[in-house]
Amino acid sequence: MRHFGQIAPEVRKRLFHQEPCTFTADSPARLLSTALGATLYSPATRPRLDEDILKQAARGVVSMVLCLEDSIDDADVPVGEENLVRRLNDLEKRSDVDVPLLFVRVRTPEQIPDLVRRLGPAVRLLSGFVLPKFTETRGMPFLEALSAAEGATGHRLFAMPVLESPDLLYRETRVQTLEGIFRAVDKYRDRVLALRLGVTDFCSSYGLRRGPDMTAYDVQIVASVIADVVNMLARADGTGFTVTGPVWEYFRVQERMFKPQLRQSPFLEVQAVELRSKLIEHAMDGLLREISLDRANGLLGKTCIHPSHVLPVHALSVVSHEEFSDAQDILRPERCGGGVLRSSYTNKMNEVKPHRAWAERTLLRAEVFGVANEDIGFVELLAAGLSD
Repeated sequence: MRHFGQIAPEVRKRLFHQEPCTFTADSPARLLSTALGATLYSPATRPRLDEDILKQAARGVVSMVLCLEDSIDDADVPVGEENLVRRLNDLEKRSDVDVPLLFVRVRTPEQIPDLVRRLGPAVRLLSGFVLPKFTETRGMPFLEALSAAEGATGHRLFAMPVLESPDLLYRETRVQTLEGIFRAVDKYRDRVLALRLGVTDFCSSYGLRRGPDMTAYDVQIVASVIADVVNMLARADGTGFTVTGPVWEYFRVQERMFKPQLRQSPFLEVQAVELRSKLIEHAMDGLLREISLDRANGLLGKTCIHPSHVLPVHALSVVSHEEFSDAQDILRPERCGGGVLRSSYTNKMNEVKPHRAWAERTLLRAEVFGVANEDIGFVELLAAGLSD
């Protein structure tokens, strides 16, 4: 696997000063947690789940969650389990395919050993499990079940707990809940690949839903939770974990809102088309702003529910040539004693000790997502991906 691997080699050479590295499901956890990128969720009940996985991999998806939880009806769980087991076994029999990092979002701890048993040899296709509504009390049985399944199979399995409990949202229980979550994930640190934020559940506790022109950071109650999660669980001192960005819910402007105008006159038809174009750009602008704010607030990667979100997340994860230059300057061996230096771009101050952690994270992101050439920005990366 590699990010932007779906783009022709000659195009990548034009786009990148340093191309993204290749990696596998067996790569070190630190690299994989950065490489997750846009993690695409798919209901496990999809009838052509195996073909969907291959199709999305060919389009540049490197991590997927096959969901048996909120994305399907309670009554459909047995059907979803059966479909997931059958489709992954079909994939396992094919030697000519490469699959993304695959995770299963379960509802109960008991599903983990049961699914691992039913999958048999196909368990090798799994990178782990997504654990819903994670708290210390609720989450420990999931982590224990995952650890036992890994021991029974000899196959490495990661956990991705989802932080979405109301106890995280409420002020009177937030710190205590975060302390408990830290104790749980710290105990199983080697098995926890990333922590995921369930912002939709946060909003539901107050009957809220952000519009396409708003980011999660515009909803103050949600922004406060994100800040505290990063504060307590994503520190750069060696105790923190990768925390991924929240889901973006919007992927299409409904065309029916334009149909009455389209029946009235050619003049209004032009107006409707122009308006639709502006609204699509407006909705995309919200996604792009939220991705940028995710990274500014210490989050990496993003939960995605539509394939159209994947490329923007990945394009905005590429390290710019300027960022790369700054990070390299800060981490030069002769700078280990500290000090201040002017950036190579002569537009900012780089202070070696305070910026060191940022530089280390930037170079890891550069390894995974690549470094753009000096004249290449988000638009060129997006266009190359869309034209492929």
